[in-house]
Amino acid sequence: MRQTLIVSARGQLTLPANLRKRLGIKNGGAIILEERDNELVIKPAMVLEVEMYTDEQVQAWDEADRLDDVERQTVLRHLAARQ
Repeated sequence: MRQTLIVSARGQLTLPANLRKRLGIKNGGAIILEERDNELVIKPAMVLEVEMYTDEQVQAWDEADRLDDVERQTVLRHLAARQ
């Protein structure tokens, strides 16, 4: 699909409604603009909320994931057998 867009005096482009709808670009949505070999590539972007964890939460997860000696030896034997 090729379309000609006009750049406003403020450097803005208006993406056609049918293209925004097809790509799931909503009002206020983020896009990625990339320059590749003297061309501009526009892609929808995904913004994910970053959740911050306390040191205590991380420590609890580390403890829950810790292997006992038997589990550790089993994993090491398995990895050695694959080499």
